[in-house]
Amino acid sequence: MSSRVAAAIEAARADGRGAFVGYLPLGFPDLETSIEAAVTLAENGADVLELGPPYSDPVMDGVVIQEATQAALAAGFRMRDTFTAVREITRRVDVPVLVMTYWNPVVQYGVDRYADDLAAAGGAGLITPDITPEAAGEWIAASIRTGLDRVFLAAPTSTDERLDLIVRNSTGFVYTVSTMGITGERAQLDAAARTLVARLREHGVDHACVGIGISNAEQVSGVLDYADGAIVGTALVRALRDGGLDGLAETARALAAGTGRAA
Repeated sequence: MSSRVAAAIEAARADGRGAFVGYLPLGFPDLETSIEAAVTLAENGADVLELGPPYSDPVMDGVVIQEATQAALAAGFRMRDTFTAVREITRRVDVPVLVMTYWNPVVQYGVDRYADDLAAAGGAGLITPDITPEAAGEWIAASIRTGLDRVFLAAPTSTDERLDLIVRNSTGFVYTVSTMGITGERAQLDAAARTLVARLREHGVDHACVGIGISNAEQVSGVLDYADGAIVGTALVRALRDGGLDGLAETARALAAGTGRAA
């Protein structure tokens, strides 16, 4: 099966621009509003949606996202709500929806069951920040069976052998981590991201999207000089928290302007 995520990135490229990948936590500030927020993001320039079910031990997340996920858990978010949300969002917008999840909840739910339920809900695949391809055999098999995308992470510290493994096993895109450490905004994006994307190209990557630290249109534009997509999370979560759906829409449009799309 062809990748809907790759197709969205290719469609952006055909428009003469890079892709805007937008992240939001599910269940924040509540489930219904998080669904509306994802739809709002899709309607205001996001080419791919990246939705994060809240997790009790979010080792990769910065403080803004951690606070949002803790609020979602406190509001009673349950694993099954992930599939409810994805189903509703994909019913309303054509933008592909990736779920970014830590691996433990998938194992607890059952890898095959998770893949089946995500595919049935219209989801496009999983971003798995804390599992590497060599440990993901069960997920790779389930994703091939269901046609879901597998997005693995590459970091500046990854060896050439690891990058080769990541490129060979990822579909949709490779999530290229621009800086080591937790998510959040950075005044200057690490030059390591540019070097890492160049290394991924040497290993034959089709699509590399850069995330962690991108918070404005200028940074989006800078990343898209060398990458296929820019991933934004913290800036969108803050906009939703501080300005509601209207604030989120305004911020999304501003970020999308950095992709080369007319403002």
